[in-house]
Amino acid sequence: MTAEDAPEHAGILLVDDMEDNLTALEAVLASLDEPLVRARSGEEAMKALLRRRFALVLLDVRMPGMDGFETAAHIKRLDQTKDVPIIFLTGAEDDPGYAFRGYATGAADYLTKPFDPWVLRAKVRVFLDLHRKQLQLEALRAEVQELRELIDRGPA
Repeated sequence: MTAEDAPEHAGILLVDDMEDNLTALEAVLASLDEPLVRARSGEEAMKALLRRRFALVLLDVRMPGMDGFETAAHIKRLDQTKDVPIIFLTGAEDDPGYAFRGYATGAADYLTKPFDPWVLRAKVRVFLDLHRKQLQLEALRAEVQELRELIDRGPA
């Protein structure tokens, strides 16, 4: 298992149909030293999410085929992925109702392009920290369960 495969490095899924946007996201987030996984469509994103665990999804709203809203709805429907936070990214010229629709679909946040790189990085850091804390909580719960089982078995 490499460091990138370790659970504390769950990574960030970048979903956008435009190569330039994916490259920009990678440039902005590279300094976080987390695995960045690309998906060029909603379908690719779903496949990636079913293959590995992610701390966060950055999801473009407007894509051909399955758009960001449909992709988010699929993510939130599956037990395996329903708790993965989603930050929607969309063009500033898009319908103002998109933000409401994004939050209604389960987005944790919503940013318009062009976005401030410092703001995006700060928001992503918060979700990475939350993911690490969730992993710590899961490990503690497992420990408590093991201790309860030992206590229930009684002295050897």
